[in-house]
Amino acid sequence: MKIFLILIGTLALVFGVKFIYDARPIVKKYFSFGDKNEATLGLKILGFLLTIFGGTILYFIY
Repeated sequence: MKIFLILIGTLALVFGVKFIYDARPIVKKYFSFGDKNEATLGLKILGFLLTIFGGTILYFIY
């Protein structure tokens, strides 16, 4: 169970950081609606929440 939670926390942390730093290219590639600034902001917020979630899991596991 501990290894599973470490894996989930690490993946959430990695995807969160990826969403924060590469939000604009991801939005340009996968989404094609008008306001790309709002989509970029939404993806960065999602990345921030994933980072907090993954970091919290890893913090409490160790």
